[in-house]
Amino acid sequence: MVFAATVEGFQCTGFEINSILTGYARVKAKWKGIPFSTASFVNQDFWKTNLSKYNNMTVFLAPGVMEVLGRKLEKELPDEARVIACRFPFPDWTPTATEGDGLDQAWAYDMNTIRKLSTHTIMR
Repeated sequence: MVFAATVEGFQCTGFEINSILTGYARVKAKWKGIPFSTASFVNQDFWKTNLSKYNNMTVFLAPGVMEVLGRKLEKELPDEARVIACRFPFPDWTPTATEGDGLDQAWAYDMNTIRKLSTHTIMR
């Protein structure tokens, strides 16, 4: 996903807990001629990382962790952030947009909208 996003002009950071996969991604980026300033790969557990400096996030994780991830992102991401979930949606969030279907479906969520809907639900 990082490589596809850099082609579209995004500056990306990929988190990978497996150091072998992190090294592979770094070598692949160098081989493709992608500068470190455009695509960086961090050998770190993003569950233990403060994500507040990121404005866009793409996730491809198992359905069982999406609810927990949603709570983390609600706490840490700025209001202007957008989250794209691939293949598995956030169970408690209402998407701003969706694209594709079946195994190729993705959902877009705007944090500002998610927070407004959460606040509205709590106030009821």
